[in-house]
Order: sequence, then structure tokens, then C-alpha cells
Amino acid sequence: MLRGRPWRVIRGWSPIPASNVPALSLSPSEKQRVVMDEGSKTQIVDVGAAILECKGPPMTDIILHHYDTSPYAEKVRTGLGLKGLAWASVELPQIMPKPNLTALTGGYRKTPVLQIGADIYCDSQLIMRELERRYPTPSFYPAGHGAADALAWWAEKTTFLPAVSIAFAKRPEVLPEGFLEDRVKFSGRNIDPIVMLAAVPNHLDQLRAHFAWLDQTLADGRPFLQGPAASLADLAAYHPAWYLRQNFGTAAPPLDGFPRLLTWAERIAAIGHGSRSQMSAQQALDVARDATSIARATVDPQDPIGRKPGQTVTVMPDDTGRDPVVGELVASDAHEVVIRRSDREIGEVCVHFPRAGFVVAPA
Repeated sequence: MLRGRPWRVIRGWSPIPASNVPALSLSPSEKQRVVMDEGSKTQIVDVGAAILECKGPPMTDIILHHYDTSPYAEKVRTGLGLKGLAWASVELPQIMPKPNLTALTGGYRKTPVLQIGADIYCDSQLIMRELERRYPTPSFYPAGHGAADALAWWAEKTTFLPAVSIAFAKRPEVLPEGFLEDRVKFSGRNIDPIVMLAAVPNHLDQLRAHFAWLDQTLADGRPFLQGPAASLADLAAYHPAWYLRQNFGTAAPPLDGFPRLLTWAERIAAIGHGSRSQMSAQQALDVARDATSIARATVDPQDPIGRKPGQTVTVMPDDTGRDPVVGELVASDAHEVVIRRSDREIGEVCVHFPRAGFVVAPA
């Protein structure tokens, strides 16, 4: 059953999302009726006495800013599918400038970014954590926390860069104009196509080694990395393999040597992406402007630097896309840092970052 809140009540009755109606087991006496005008923005659901209406942009809480070919966005999209969620899609440019995203994040440029009202969640690591907090069933952690997070971190850190580097080197024709130049600024390194192509054999070697470990994990017949149910570890390990399959198919190395891993990837792909609707960037900005953040000032008594709410700090990734975001510290703990910032167009928002992999410094 798909979840989310894409409908508003117009007569004070409890809302039932339209996407849920086909899954409901209703007797004829309950008078299930669905009226949809496909050519307009108005849809009405009448289930018994509940009458709901949706006009204009999708009314789901979850807004994902992404583009379809992003591997990390695929991780989040599959997570939304695993939890059966309805969400609104805002298409991002693949290269800078990204003015609408900048209005929300204050300068953070990576893909994807999750928006729920006036709360902006950066990095897929934190996005998945927030989805789990808000929608705990089914869980990203069927075998418990800790190991799943560590496996996810390892899988992404070791396989993502080789996978995309191979694609960039061998299929430059599919990249948008200006892409490599943009990634020079993004990575802080010179990107030479000749050097990239020369590095492909080593990238294939590294992927083969790490894919072999994943393959061995599945050797006992388990359907997923941690057992009978898909976990965060599966979603994180899947998206680099997904990117290779998208660009080269399943017959190209190193995937061709791991039929068991390919079968596992097919299981992950079958999870799907939940219920996706389109939203414009301007509509997402309007949502942020009209909402209020849920973040509240919280002191972290174990903060190793002794940071306190109200201090002005900068936050940025420690690897690539090192564009500092400046704001007022609201809350932090071992997993998350939240800052408040104001934008001329949308007003006040709170931007959330993961602690792991990000640098927090005085402004």
C-alpha cells in the first residue's frame, strides 16, 4: 500500500490517498467510488462519507530534488519504493548553476536533496535516516542498525567512484555539454579524458574485487545481503551496479562474472520507486516558503567541540562539492547537524546534514 499524504480533506473527514483506494478491500455497501478527470488537476475520491480533493501541485509531504541518471538518487528512489511512499519529483540540472536548489540549501549542490516542508535534507545517508524515522515500516534495518550502516558506507565509498569513472571515460557522448568542466570544479581535480580512459583497467579490477565480496555474501542462498529482507546495505550496494547496467548492460565486465549478483540486482530493481508525481521547482520553493521547520534547538552534551545552538557555523562535505553552507546551529548529535538559514525568496528554512563525511566549522 502506498503511503504519504497527497490529499487534503474538504469536509473534515479522515483522508485516504487516492493511490491507496485500489488496495482497499471494500464491500459494495461501502460504495467505493473514484472519479478522476485525467485532463485536469482535480481528482475526487469518495469512499463512504470521505470526500477529498486535490488541486494544483501534488500534496505529498515528500519532495525529492534529483535527476534520473544520478546513482545516489536511485538509492533514495528505491528506498521510497521499499517503504511504499508517494513523493513529488523535482528535476535538477546535472550541472551548475542550480539556483532553485541553492535557494533551499544555501550552496550545497550534490544530488539528491530531500525536502519536507521547510526542512531540507542533504546527502543520501541522512535522507535515508530521515525516511526511516518518519516511516519506520517496512524498515531499512530488518537485521538491526550498525552493520547495515557500515556496509552501506563501505559499499558506496568503494564502488561508486570506479563505476561512474568507467562510464565517464567510455561513454563521454552521453554526458551533457559542460559536464566534465563542471566536475572539475566539483571535485577540485583536473579531469583529463585520456587519463580517465587509462585508469579504466584499474577501476575494473577494484570493482571486481568488491563485487566478489558482495557475491560471496549471497553464496548461502539468501535473497538479500543481510538475510530475507532488503536493507539499507542492499540499496547502497545496488546503485553503482545499477549505473553500470544502465550504461553497459549485464554482459560487460565486471558484472558479467557475477550472475548471482545480477539476480540480486534484479530483486532490488523489482522494488520500484513508489508513487512518483511531478512538481516544478517553483512549486517546491512555494512549499518551503509556506511551511515551518520541525527542527528545535537542542544541545548536544557529547559534542567534542562544545558547540551550542545559536552559534554561526559552516557545513560542507569533506570530499567533493566543498561549497560551505553558512547558518545558525540549531541541533546536532552523533548522526546529524541542523542549521537555520534565511533566503530572500523563501524565508527561513532548516538544512540538515549528516555528521559522517561533513566538516562543521565556525563561520
